[in-house]
Amino acid sequence: MAGRVEGKAALVTGAAQGLGEAIARMLAREGAKVALTDLNADKAAAVAEDINRERPGAAFAYAHDVTSEDQWAEVLDRAVADMGGLSILVNNAGIGCDFVTVENDTLENWRRVQAVNVESVMLGCKHAMPHLRASAPASIVNISSIAGLVAAPNMGAYNATKAAVWLYSKTVALEAARAGWNVRCNSVHPVFIKTPILDPFVAMAGGDEELAHQKLMRGIPLKRIGEPDDVAYAVLYLASDESKFVTATELKVDGGLSAQ
Repeated sequence: MAGRVEGKAALVTGAAQGLGEAIARMLAREGAKVALTDLNADKAAAVAEDINRERPGAAFAYAHDVTSEDQWAEVLDRAVADMGGLSILVNNAGIGCDFVTVENDTLENWRRVQAVNVESVMLGCKHAMPHLRASAPASIVNISSIAGLVAAPNMGAYNATKAAVWLYSKTVALEAARAGWNVRCNSVHPVFIKTPILDPFVAMAGGDEELAHQKLMRGIPLKRIGEPDDVAYAVLYLASDESKFVTATELKVDGGLSAQ
């Protein structure tokens, strides 16, 4: 049986670990060729090599600073040449922020989080769009966060960037739809997922991962922390033609948190 994204070509940023790795592996298992990009080129290459052991020739890896416009253009050109096109873009690369109050936040912290979490998404959509149009039907999936829909104290920079990704995704979707390009764009909004982004919470719990997770899941109706594949399956749906009538929307992967 053919995979759910058989014959498609995807680029996933921040794919050396965590959500990006899970997404890249999921898309490859379901039939897509996948370009993995990350600042940590060696780790991205190791993941790609592992994927290729299962599906020879399915994965490619590139060093990529997602805040660099020049690198976006270069990486996309290489990926399109290697994969024969581009029909899926997953803007996953992102960072957390310092846990500070409004009064104690710094412009340096604000700009650092903005550059990685928002500007990279804009650059990806901008430079990938011509390639996606050429390979339509195509899909952009931008990884936001439940923190972009439900605010939390001491996370101003992070909240603001994830909210920006949410609304920017709608803008991209509407422009593509009105132009008749057959390129959809949606955002995914995870809650706490078992990835390295939870490390600061574990540190605040004195290094006790179980204690940290217990505290984080208190506000989640399903009473658990999410797994990377919980998000990867959501991305798979939005990347596939199963969601051909879904654009400009947000898919929450939050265990019910935002419903309260």
